Amino acid sequence: MKKKLDAIDRKILELLQTQSDWPINELAAAVHLTPTPCWRRVQRLKEVGILARQVALVDRQKVNLGVTVFVAIRTRDHDVPWLERFRAAVQGIGEIVEVYRMSGDVDYLLKVVVPDIAAYDLVYKQLIQQVPLSDVSSSFAMEELKFTTAMPLTYVT
Repeated sequence: MKKKLDAIDRKILELLQTQSDWPINELAAAVHLTPTPCWRRVQRLKEVGILARQVALVDRQKVNLGVTVFVAIRTRDHDVPWLERFRAAVQGIGEIVEVYRMSGDVDYLLKVVVPDIAAYDLVYKQLIQQVPLSDVSSSFAMEELKFTTAMPLTYVT
């Protein structure tokens, strides 16, 4: 982005992170602009990719996905063909909602959402059928203390 983000851009981002479907008139009023300049700023934020997409957040409890499992995976294979197989496997399993390649003792960390332990067992079996793993350790979340999709904007330049 050529132009740095100013306080108004940051406020727009802050507000859109809490609710992405703000009517432009209300958003403009909240950031003390008229609608047209506000709309232009939102469009610019989209064009440069800072606003990557707008989504609806589903209440996991209300769609029977109340169990969150964090899965730590270690593998003996660290080549590109294995990684591509693994990537395809996790992309194809809808219950796996986040996947990270890690440094340290764990190679990959997965976040899985399911209705119960039996459903997680099916996800586990589906994954190990598709790709060889050397060690899988599952931890069930007991309580969610914080959840947000909002990014901190204090580091924006």
